[in-house]
Amino acid sequence: MNDRTTTAPPAPPVLDVRGVTVRFAGLTALDDVSFTVAPGSVHALIGPNGAGKSTCFNVLSGLCRPAAGTVTLGDTELTRLAPHRIAALGVARTFQNIVTTHGTVADNLMLGRHALSRSGFAASALRLPRAVREQREHLARAREIAELTGLGAHFDNPVALLSYGDRKRVELARALCLEPRVLLLDEPVAGMNSAERTRMAEVVGELRSELGLSVLLVEHDMGLVMRLADDVTVLDFGRPIAHGTPDEVRQDPEVLRAYLGTDTQGEDAA
Repeated sequence: MNDRTTTAPPAPPVLDVRGVTVRFAGLTALDDVSFTVAPGSVHALIGPNGAGKSTCFNVLSGLCRPAAGTVTLGDTELTRLAPHRIAALGVARTFQNIVTTHGTVADNLMLGRHALSRSGFAASALRLPRAVREQREHLARAREIAELTGLGAHFDNPVALLSYGDRKRVELARALCLEPRVLLLDEPVAGMNSAERTRMAEVVGELRSELGLSVLLVEHDMGLVMRLADDVTVLDFGRPIAHGTPDEVRQDPEVLRAYLGTDTQGEDAA
C-alpha cells in the first residue's frame, strides 16, 4: 500500500442510537430502538423483511426524521441534520439498489469527491491553477480507493460494461470517496454470486483495518454477518429483540422464533 497506511488512522467517534421511534401514518416502523456502534467495529443490524432496518439507515443518514429518540456521532447530534451535513461529518452509506451513473468508474468515484471540493464553480469552470491542482488530487485519491476496493483495473472503464458484483463495489467505492468515519452498508452482497460475496466480504474486512472505519451493516447473508460482525442487533417489527456477539445472537430463542421461524417454546415443551 502507499504511505497513507503506515500510520494508523485516528479512531472514529462512537455512533450512538438512543430510543429512536419512527411512525408512518400511524404505523410504527421503529419502536424505541437503541444500539451503539463502537469505534472501528463492524456492527450488523439484522432481522426479517419489514423489520425496520432500512428505515433505521434512513434515520442515520438524515433521510427520515424520527418521532422520538436521538442519534449522535461523538458529541454531535445528527437527528435533525440534513443528509449533506451528516455526510460532511463523516457518515456515508450505500443503498440496496445500485445507483451508479453513466460514465466511467472514475466519473462515479469523482462524484463522491465533489462534497469535499473547496474550489468554487467559477474557479473550476475557469480552470484556475488552484482548482486544477485540487481536481488532480481528488482524482489521485479516487484511484487509490479504486485500488483498495479491487477496481483499479476498471478505473477508466464504463460502469455499464462491468459485472454486477463490480458495479456493487463501485457503489461502495463512491461512498468511501467521501472519506467517511462511519460507513453504512445496506445489503452490500445482495444479488451477488458466491465468489462475489466472498470478495466483498474480504474488501469490507480490509477497509476496516486499512481505514479504521466503523461499519454498520444490514445484510441477509448470515454467513457474511457471522464472519464480519463484532456485534449484532436484531430487529423484529421495528423492535429490538436481541443484541450481542454473533454467537450469542444466533442462539437467542427470540431470534430463532422471529428470524428463523422456530418455535423454541414448542420444542422445549416437547
